[in-house]
Amino acid sequence: MAHVIELKNVSMAFAVGGGIFGAKKFAKAVDNVNIHIDERQTLALVGESGCGKTTTGKIVAGLLKPTEGEVLYHGKNIWKMHRKEFNEYRKAVQIIHQDPYASLNPMLTIYKSLSAPLFKHKIVSTKEEAIDHVSKLLEMVGLTPPEDFIFKYPHQLSGGQRQRVVIARAISLNPKIIVADEPVSMIDVSMRLQILHLMKDLQQKLGVGYLFITHDLATGRYFASDGYTAVMYLGSIVEFGPTNKVILDPQHPYTKALLSAIPEPDPEKTRKKKVMKLRSLDVPSLLNVPSGCKFHPRCPFFIEGKCDKTPPGRYYLEKDRWVACYLYGDGGASESR
Repeated sequence: MAHVIELKNVSMAFAVGGGIFGAKKFAKAVDNVNIHIDERQTLALVGESGCGKTTTGKIVAGLLKPTEGEVLYHGKNIWKMHRKEFNEYRKAVQIIHQDPYASLNPMLTIYKSLSAPLFKHKIVSTKEEAIDHVSKLLEMVGLTPPEDFIFKYPHQLSGGQRQRVVIARAISLNPKIIVADEPVSMIDVSMRLQILHLMKDLQQKLGVGYLFITHDLATGRYFASDGYTAVMYLGSIVEFGPTNKVILDPQHPYTKALLSAIPEPDPEKTRKKKVMKLRSLDVPSLLNVPSGCKFHPRCPFFIEGKCDKTPPGRYYLEKDRWVACYLYGDGGASESR
């Protein structure tokens, strides 16, 4: 059975520089990514800032067309769909952007922002229907009583309230998948857990699936505790598996380095914790990506003549658990099992 959303060998390159006399260079923000997401499933995509997570999310949401590979919706390439099919896909896959301050038009009331997609997709036809529908959406995201919020402007709301409005807009079209791009990173710390609880509660009620993008492994672990985690480095996924296995038993050196860098709240544990020493702290540029394994210039387990020559393939530890690293066999295991 086809997945709701599937990326097959997807890459995305951006032209950088150039001009009348200069030659263009290309930065490959996403490199041969293969993932899938289904209803009621959560996939956390984690990695350092600038590794290609947001670009991947925009590709899933249909906001960017990849330079290579396929984006499939129920097995059909979205970029070869007829307009009607593509519109159904756009309804089914929504996005929650990182910045709640930039996500809403400051000139529109909350009613206007939330009712626009309802009218566009003919879910409502009159203002009375729209007000009723928007009020129910506001109640679903905890903005009650709705009459206190529906005709306010974004600047009259707090950051947490704005993000709740953005979530309400994302669920307004009854989507199957929501791309959540760092949805709590710009919200006050005291409000983050409430927003995450809300999103998980909506998943239970609506059956929606999430691509949850974050640079914070602790947040990713909490939100995708019963789902999967993919670890991304310089546009490539280097480790994939059930979240608790990836976090509690990391296999790729990059995943281990990320986890070892997380501070412990207990000073005693911090003193005893072993931080992985990398060969280099510099992250290579996407304009000059290292040959072979992209992590090899920083990896403490670097094997000369191997890691720097050919990119490793997937090595399967279990059916749904793999790592792209030469430390595990020849790194050339089959990519499907």
